[in-house]
This record gives sequence, structure tokens and C-alpha cells, in this order.
Amino acid sequence: MKIANLTVTHPGHATFVIEGKKIVYTDPYILPANPEKADLILITHDHYDHCDADKVKQIQKDSTVIVTTADCAKKLSGNIKVMKPGQDLTVEDVQIKTVPAYNVGKPYHPKQNDWVGFVFTIENITFYLAGDTDFIPEMRGIKAEVALLPIGGTYTMDIDQAVQAVLAIKPKTVIPMHYNTFDGIEADSNEFKKKVEAGNPNIDVQIL
Repeated sequence: MKIANLTVTHPGHATFVIEGKKIVYTDPYILPANPEKADLILITHDHYDHCDADKVKQIQKDSTVIVTTADCAKKLSGNIKVMKPGQDLTVEDVQIKTVPAYNVGKPYHPKQNDWVGFVFTIENITFYLAGDTDFIPEMRGIKAEVALLPIGGTYTMDIDQAVQAVLAIKPKTVIPMHYNTFDGIEADSNEFKKKVEAGNPNIDVQIL
């Protein structure tokens, strides 16, 4: 899909490719065929379906900058910037802020691990990549035009929690992710779309 001068594609799971003057990948796990090399890679945490060293190598060039957490950085090589929640960084003209990403009442993504979501601005468009998280209080303070939110449940928000998050953040556009990749994260993206539209018809739900 096109957002202003950017092209956004979703090969699958939590992987997005955002192409403009620079090429940015998030959590590279499912890559497009013949992927372009990345200028910037954002990785939210070190689980294998988000931080896959082999997939990173496929899209990495000498100048690629990787922004990630300390535990994921140990698996990778190259130009790596390590961040914790609540930090700011500018890379390749992309403004990056890290926000918390964690589970409430389940063990998969503990808050103390300092795993992150990213609020990042590319060519004046601000994205929120939630990472693997439930609907958490910190989301109420996030401002973004485009929200990339998990809906698969089990390890992250389910559809109803993700709808709550959308209505709290109020992005112009929301794109669901992290569903129907494995057993246990089955979700109906059309149900998500209908519930978001019922809660706020001004929010554009894009299923990529």
C-alpha cells in the first residue's frame, strides 16, 4: 500500500518493508522474494520469529544499521544500536523512539526483559510497531499515524485487546500483524476490521 511517498508491504508475521528514500525492515522473519537490501532494520526482541540472524544476513549490507535490544544484538553482527524502552535515536534520517512491549498475566514477554516497540518517523509519517505485547497502559500516550499491531492472541494481544489499543492510539491507519503464522495465533483479520470500524469509523484498517 502507499502512504504518502512510502510503500508499505507486509510479507508476513511481524515483518514489514517500508520503502521510500530509505528501505526499512521490521522483525525480518518472513521475507519477500528477492528482497531489497535494508538501510535500517528494527528488531523488537530476541525470539526466533522476530530476531532471525540468517534472515537478517539476507537483507544486510555493510552500511545497514540494526536497532534492537541487548539480547538480540548478541545474535547479530554489523552496525548495531542497542536500545531499551524510553530511549530516542536518529538513524538514516529516521527518528526512533522505543516504548515498552510486554505481557500482562502471561509469561512470554516479561516487562523486565526490556523488550520494545518502536515509534519511528520516516519522511514525516510516524509508525508504531507494537512488538509482542498486550494492550498496556503505555499505549495511551503513543501518537502515530500508522499502527502495526498484533492480533493473534496467546503470545500477544488478541483481536479485542488490539481494538482497544487502536481506539486508544487513534491512528489514521492500522495494519494487523502476528496472526495465522503458527498454531495458537489464529485470528480473523476481517473481524478485527469490523470491530475497529464499529468503534471508530474514521480509522482505516488495511489488511496486507
